Amino acid sequence: MRIAAVIAAGTGLTIAYAPGATSYNGLNLTPQMGWNTWNAFQCNVNETLLLNTAKSLVSLGLKELGYDYLILDDCWSTGRNDSGYLVEDTVKFPNGMKSLISQVHSYGLKFGIYSSAGLYTCGRYPGSLGYEQKDADLWASWGVDYLKYDNCYNQGQSGTPKLSFDRYNVMSKALNATGRPILYSMCNWGQDNPFDWAYTIANSYRMSGDIYDSFSRPDPRCPCDEAIGCSFAGYHCSVLKILNMMASIGQRTQSGSFNDMDMLEVGNAGMTDSEYVTHFSMWAFMSSPLLIGTNLLSLSPGNLAILSNPAVIALNQDPSAGAAVRKWRYPVADTDEYGIGEIALWTRTMDNGDSVVALVNAGNASRSMNATAKDLFIDQGTSGTYTVAAELSEEFDIYDLWANRMGEAEAGQILNGTAEVVAMNSTTRYNSTRVSYADGLKANATALFGKKIGRLSAGGTLTATVDRRSLGLFRLRKVEGNKLRKRDEL
Repeated sequence: MRIAAVIAAGTGLTIAYAPGATSYNGLNLTPQMGWNTWNAFQCNVNETLLLNTAKSLVSLGLKELGYDYLILDDCWSTGRNDSGYLVEDTVKFPNGMKSLISQVHSYGLKFGIYSSAGLYTCGRYPGSLGYEQKDADLWASWGVDYLKYDNCYNQGQSGTPKLSFDRYNVMSKALNATGRPILYSMCNWGQDNPFDWAYTIANSYRMSGDIYDSFSRPDPRCPCDEAIGCSFAGYHCSVLKILNMMASIGQRTQSGSFNDMDMLEVGNAGMTDSEYVTHFSMWAFMSSPLLIGTNLLSLSPGNLAILSNPAVIALNQDPSAGAAVRKWRYPVADTDEYGIGEIALWTRTMDNGDSVVALVNAGNASRSMNATAKDLFIDQGTSGTYTVAAELSEEFDIYDLWANRMGEAEAGQILNGTAEVVAMNSTTRYNSTRVSYADGLKANATALFGKKIGRLSAGGTLTATVDRRSLGLFRLRKVEGNKLRKRDEL
């Protein structure tokens, strides 16, 4: 496709775009991936932590998988100088921010920084409200590649979509005016329905209150059950609550601007392995940014294996840039200690025509789950007068995207530095810096498909046994002309 270039109105930034693309600044055509300090460290941040984490992103193969943003969250500044510019904390960052960012760049990573569209940040450090251009210019001079922009102490400039849009748009324009490509991650907690307006000014936008390390525990500090019209999003939102809030707004996810379900909790010890698998899988499936939020220096083999599943990451990085659709959701009798128990079917059509299916068991017991072809392909019928979907008369090979999960031994070798270089025909590891996920799918890269487990007959039913608090995640590929052949595999 021909690439054009334009000058963003009122700015000095030249933006490359493809006709029909929706990214306001040409960035983030698939969701951002990386690591953020907040979930694991909050304000306990310093230069040593960031540089050691940068090394780990590379040595653990995470950068090769696409985790290439290293993001410093709150608590990095001590105030403003006499000229009004933010000053980094020289105790935490003795060599200065510009030097730190240069070192991070030397690892082939990009650097993100944090502020708030308010008088103060959430940690009560200086915010950027009223200083947008000055701060954007400073960050650009340091080499910043990413801004997470929060919503604390906003001086009452919220409560309507227009108020929030105007406040966040000032920083959007300021970043573009620097002339440096800076990904803009808006963090207004879903307040004032950002899914109605943020995609024209930001590359991602939070759609809920803050996540915490629980699969289903309800908390009154996260009061909203629906994303639409949530005026006070709060925090301590469980994985299941955030996932269900996405059901009604996933349609607004698009290339260049993604609904952000908040950072990953994988590795922080509050959930079981199955719950972390479900959390990671559904964040990927919904095209949420994938930002690791745990200490990589103490990561377990099991959690590394979850974060490193290329067959699941490929869903997140698919060029279609869409979100899964929930086809049904039912309560079940086997509830947890909080009285919560449900099952759900989610589906999504990928850029290459494959269909992906998630059978989510949020009940408290293992169960057999079924999805009929009619359920799977209801959206493929012609709009208007209903026509039976052509897919109902076709067969599909079924690939289990978790069947080839990296084993503990292999993950342990990666953690201790004794693993071999990623092989092109690996079933568990992938290097997206060498072959993109889109190209890997075209070439039938083994690691991106999991394991073939069977075939869905025409008009048939997909059946899977799903453990408690877990999911079955499957890629369906039409048999005719698309069947994987051994000689086609990478």
